Amino acid sequence: MTTTQITRTVPAPDLRLALPQAAPDVYRAMLDLTKAASTGLDPVIAELVRTYASVINGCAFCLDMHTTDARKAGEAEHRLYTLPAWRETPYFTARERAALALTEAITKITEGHVPDAVYQEAAEQFDEQELARLIAAITTINAWNRLAISIRMSPAAKAGV
Repeated sequence: MTTTQITRTVPAPDLRLALPQAAPDVYRAMLDLTKAASTGLDPVIAELVRTYASVINGCAFCLDMHTTDARKAGEAEHRLYTLPAWRETPYFTARERAALALTEAITKITEGHVPDAVYQEAAEQFDEQELARLIAAITTINAWNRLAISIRMSPAAKAGV
């Protein structure tokens, strides 16, 4: 099988709602928030955060999109493959680890909120403006994950499957 072939054993779920058509102002606002949150962030860190939150949330559409975008930003395959087990690998910098820990804490906010130690680690790695944008980027991808999962956006539609 080539990398452009997609094998599918189960049909993709039907899209429940086309957000851009049903609520174009909401869709545009989400796009604008995503852009604003990412401005000034290292694009690799931004894509790692988006991918990791999407792993945690189980959002196939966003996983497909952000692993593709991460590769375009220069991300290495082996780092993407091991992202769910980032603590167990030597592949991520201290700055990336702080961003991933903060992503996990915000994404799993019902499991103890954001611990002071996690926030402090991020604050040591990012200046105040970067940290504000990082938190906004994490919050935004979590919102996108919830939208995509709720309306059943599928990477299969993008791939023409």
